[in-house]
Parts: sequence; structure tokens; C-alpha cells
Amino acid sequence: MKPSLAVAAGLLFSWPLAVAAQPVTGPYVGAGAGINLFHDTTTRGFRIHDDDIGFVGLGSLGWGFGNGIRAEVEGNYRESEIDRITGPTGRVGSSGYIRNYGVMGNALFDFDLSSFGIRPDGFMPYIGVGAGYAWTDIKNARLNIGGGGYRLDDSDGNFAYQAILGAAWGLGGAIPGLSVTSEVRYFSTLNPTLRLDRNPGATGAGVPGSLKPDNDNLSVLLGVRYALLAPRPAPAAVAAPVAPPSPSANARTYLVFFDWNRADLTSRAREIIGEAAQNARRASPTRIEVAGHADRSGTPQYNQRLSQRRAEVVASELVARGISREEIGVTAFGESRPLVPTADGVREQQNRRVEIVLR
Repeated sequence: MKPSLAVAAGLLFSWPLAVAAQPVTGPYVGAGAGINLFHDTTTRGFRIHDDDIGFVGLGSLGWGFGNGIRAEVEGNYRESEIDRITGPTGRVGSSGYIRNYGVMGNALFDFDLSSFGIRPDGFMPYIGVGAGYAWTDIKNARLNIGGGGYRLDDSDGNFAYQAILGAAWGLGGAIPGLSVTSEVRYFSTLNPTLRLDRNPGATGAGVPGSLKPDNDNLSVLLGVRYALLAPRPAPAAVAAPVAPPSPSANARTYLVFFDWNRADLTSRAREIIGEAAQNARRASPTRIEVAGHADRSGTPQYNQRLSQRRAEVVASELVARGISREEIGVTAFGESRPLVPTADGVREQQNRRVEIVLR
């Protein structure tokens, strides 16, 4: 029996949570493979049954726009074995294969769940739709109808469409830009017209010259996706106090730098925060300011959220180091206050920072 859509969705989200997704900006390539379930179809009095699990494979080339939207071109292939064919008089055939292959254009949207406490570089679900052109090919289907032998061995191309539900999981930064993906896809085409040829010999009465079967498929895939422009790990953060941004002679500023599009702390960043916390306990400042920043490689809206996440993770680390949360003021400036002015879209490591100011 075929799994239901709910079971397929369960397979999609049962991938281990120990890995982390990497958001896509710029060009990427992807590939996936898995199981395909072809829905039984009735056409002109005949029913094609497929009780077995088929195969699906695909490859894609796409572009991420940095705001959650992606566009891609996909090539795909599906194959299912025909279990039996029944007609008005019962079983009339039991062989053959159903194959689909084509090219699709897809539009996808990645969900930023940071407002729910889920980091974009953690679990990242996405949805998508696609349209294109695909060929339906039935091979080696033999039928015996009314004493006459027939062969269904034809292909036809039609408009194709699909819906995609997926999730991406990265590899914890071990390979920058590489993510594991898991997906459920509904794929279909307009009804193909497939010629029904008669073998030499007797002719069955009332046999149509062609069949127009439905073509509904449910696929479950595991795959990989690689962002071609993913940056290498950033240089180690700098711990030395820098010139204070305010006129107060007693203010001390510490800078914590981040990798591109990331809000997690490196071991060096934790050392910097530990030094700031130690000095805060010793000097008893009247105020501790934590301000997050981002470079200009994403949209202003995304960078504002990213700088907020960076500031929050630094504030949480200060609290873990013994600083009361009530003593910390957290602000986020997005890309509006760069240390190094750059053009829009430029990745600048010094602008991906959080400033800790002890006043």
C-alpha cells in the first residue's frame, strides 16, 4: 500500500536535528533522489495499477536572492513499474513501465523562523511551485483485449506542474555552503495521449486507438544543495579594546566579529565576551550596551533581523558569564552603521560585528 501524504511529510521532517541549514544567497546547485508513488489511473474503461514503489531523481541550478526567495531550473526523471492493467472484463495486462522526464522552472520561498527562536542557520523549511514541460512514456505494456493482442509503447509531451514542501539542514559549517535537503513533491502533467497498437491477429471489439491516463505522482526525496559563493570561515575575532564611540573617558568597547550570514559564536568570540564580562564585574559600569551590526550583502530587512540575533546571542553569553540581564541594553542597527563603508551587496567582515560598550 502507498504511504499517505501525512506519512511522507513525517519522513520529510524526521531527518536528524543535529545539523544546521545554511541560507542561500547567489548561485547554487542541487540534486536529489528518492521514491516515487504513481497514482492508479482510469482512462477509457481501462485502469493502470501501480502497487510498487518507483524511483525519482532530479538535478537543479538556481539562484538565491538573499531575501528568502529562490528561483531554479530543474531536470527530473521518474519511473514506476506497471503492476497490472484491468478493463471491463477484468485483468488484461501485467507488464510495462511508466516514465516521466522533463524540465521545470521553480520558484521557492525559505522561511525565516527567527521570530520563533529558530535560527535561520538552524532548521529552514521552504515551499515552492514549479511549471514546465515533461514527457510521459509507457514502455512494453502488453494487453489482451477481447482475444486480440495490443501493445502500449508510446510517449507524449505535455505541460507539467508541481508543488514542493521541503526543509534544509546544513553540516554545522564543516563544508561551507553544503546543506542536506529533504522534500515531498506532488508532480503531475496534463493527460498524455498514448497510442494503443494492435499486434497481428484478431482485433478486440470496442478497443480505443489511444489512452489518455492521468499522471499524478507523489515523491519523497533526500538530496544535497551547494551554494557556490558561500564564504570561507572568517578570520579570528579581535579582542583588543578599541576607541570608544562616546566622549566618556571611562567607556570601554569590545568588538565581536561574526562569519558571513551567521549569528553563532566562535571560541575566540567567547573569549572576547568573557574578557568584557570580567571587566564589567570588576569596574561596575553604570550601563552595558550591546549593539548588533551587519554588512550590506543582504536586504536591509534581513540584515536588521540578523544584527538583532547577533546582539541577543552576545547578551545571552554575557548573562552566562555572570552579568545580570537587567544591566544590559540590546540594540540592533542592521547595515546602517558600518565600520568600513561599502557598496550595497559587498561582504565586509569588519561590519559583521557586535559592539559591547561598558560605560
